Amino acid sequence: MDKNTLCVHSGTYREESTRGLNSPIFTSSSFEYMHVKDCLYPRHFNTPNQQAVEQKMAALELAEDAVLFSSGMAAISTAILAHAGAGDHVVLLDSLYGGTHSFVTETFPRLGINYTFVATSPEAIEAAITEQTRLIVIETPTNPLLEIIDIRKVSGIAKARGITTLIDNTFATPINQTPYALGIDIVVHSGTKYLGGHSDLCCGIAAGSAEQMKTIRTMASHLGGSLNATTCYLLERSLKTLALRVERQTVNAGKIADFLQNHRRIHKVNYPGLMQCEGHETAKTQMNGFGAMLSFELAVSSNPEEFLKRLKLITPAISLGGVESIICSPSRTSHAEMSREDQERVGITDGLLRFSTGIEDVDDLIADLEQALS
Repeated sequence: MDKNTLCVHSGTYREESTRGLNSPIFTSSSFEYMHVKDCLYPRHFNTPNQQAVEQKMAALELAEDAVLFSSGMAAISTAILAHAGAGDHVVLLDSLYGGTHSFVTETFPRLGINYTFVATSPEAIEAAITEQTRLIVIETPTNPLLEIIDIRKVSGIAKARGITTLIDNTFATPINQTPYALGIDIVVHSGTKYLGGHSDLCCGIAAGSAEQMKTIRTMASHLGGSLNATTCYLLERSLKTLALRVERQTVNAGKIADFLQNHRRIHKVNYPGLMQCEGHETAKTQMNGFGAMLSFELAVSSNPEEFLKRLKLITPAISLGGVESIICSPSRTSHAEMSREDQERVGITDGLLRFSTGIEDVDDLIADLEQALS
């Protein structure tokens, strides 16, 4: 079925006595067990509200199963720890989300996990693989530079060596990209962003094969990053409009990128939908749309702080993916946990601004950018 149809209909828990159109909220943290094979318990990630969201996300990602978490970091950290332990080696893109980068650098040494950060290319990944490599972690488009890596090539390199692959698909969303169908084993999201979509939920998801999700769910039950029933319900409700929101946001982002790339006060625009973007041709082969995220650098003569203060409609704020347009400086927000040295190495400067496009009228957004730039 079409993604719009899956957003609305997949996963819904139909309560037999009333036949309500929405999944009811099961507030219990304790369930009777004598009459069932598998005991229901929130920390086991198997309650009806959890499963409703998991089934919907599995359908959207074209995967077999999914596991729902209390945050995006809970999802990616649990998925990684379920597949890497002491003595193992993990290859990761150097341009991953800052929280993931910090998790690796601060946690892996204590756990005895070896790792290598590499440039955003299949060749760099292949060169870093060792006999102990058990996991490859990528992100495309990357946060915040919107770099693109060929998903099929990465998958092929890994499968030839029996290595598990994991991708952060937050920026693209399952509306614009389905990496599991391209050969990736595990797809994770910070659901706080587009999946929730209204800047009021914190959650995460991992999707993949039934076997992979069983492994992750087992680790998850030990670490305990489960989500409560009410938030599950709100997330399921938000997912019903995911395709509509992302499609509108993607169209807006493309128009804004075009406007910015021709502006005299803009030094550079990072957006895979632009023909001059290094990853444009690859993005066309693996994305249905180029996404609603972009980043840009102001001209050297411009002051980023002054620009942000002059915005009237677009709000300087943390996070992304909501219906409202927001902007931030990654060096002070999403990647603040990275050292200055690491920031500079991956290209995150104080002048770099990350823009999350909302569903507002695009002419109003462009007018706000113009008056602030001028």
